[in-house]
Amino acid sequence: MDLTSLADIHEARSRILRHIHQTPVLTSRTLNEQLGLELFFKCENFQRVGAFKFRGAYNAILATPQKDLANGVATHSSGNHAQALSLAARISGIDATIVMPSDATLVKRRAVEGYGAKIILCEPTLESREQTLQSVIGSSGAHAVHPYDDNHVIAGQGTAAIELLEAIPSLDSIIAPVGGGGLLAGTAVAASTCVPPINVIGAEPAVADDAYRSLAVGKLIPIGGTTTIADGLRTSLGKRNFRLLQRHNVTISTVTEESIVRAMRLVWERMKIIIEPSAAVTLAAVMEKPHEIPGRRLGLIFSGGNVDLDKLPWQ
Repeated sequence: MDLTSLADIHEARSRILRHIHQTPVLTSRTLNEQLGLELFFKCENFQRVGAFKFRGAYNAILATPQKDLANGVATHSSGNHAQALSLAARISGIDATIVMPSDATLVKRRAVEGYGAKIILCEPTLESREQTLQSVIGSSGAHAVHPYDDNHVIAGQGTAAIELLEAIPSLDSIIAPVGGGGLLAGTAVAASTCVPPINVIGAEPAVADDAYRSLAVGKLIPIGGTTTIADGLRTSLGKRNFRLLQRHNVTISTVTEESIVRAMRLVWERMKIIIEPSAAVTLAAVMEKPHEIPGRRLGLIFSGGNVDLDKLPWQ
């Protein structure tokens, strides 16, 4: 199995540079003082479609031969990759079909529809997602763009970490959320050649801790059912992603649902920016388990900001 390389990430950056937002890196004096650390937040909540996922989705389309895109693209996703592939397909003038679990948030479903994609709902399990997607591909001939277990997707996601490291080159650790592992794997590859070495940590809900358990035992363990508030992380770690996390010695810090909500609200109140629960897991890891994060200068990737404002967790 070929795995994503640093060269792949730089190629991805060249492909997508004109089409993405180079998102800001923000700091917060209040949070730094509260935690006794220097925190640098890579704000992918300001990316197109409101999440880092646009990087990987658009790179995957641009890297695919046109003849393979004749029948459009298809994927399964709970929301952010769905939106990203839908927009990337619309820009590219091709059709997109998105398999979404029935518990996907309404705001994300509406966004996918707004980008012109066709939605097919399925049961909220990985098995149902994958079976439904295979049925779609079989009947339509669409080109599958996996939400995370795809080298072009991983390479595109890794461009966010490249930008962070260029803006703040002297970090001790980078923390990224982990669901399927596209962002975390890309981040690990991007940081792999840094001198001195930068620690890469994945932040994961404790009730959806398949990445933590998989790395602990050295084999992939499916996530099973979960109702974590971090809806973007309700999926199992991909095979390529797992291999990359192993290769680059990534560690995982798990956090409680209460910590995720507390971190999310703190960012809204103090930094005046909107992040979703899946993004808040990075700050939650620092707040809940600072002893698991090496160093004082930490880069945190806020993965997205797509929130259903009618269902805020503190209402």
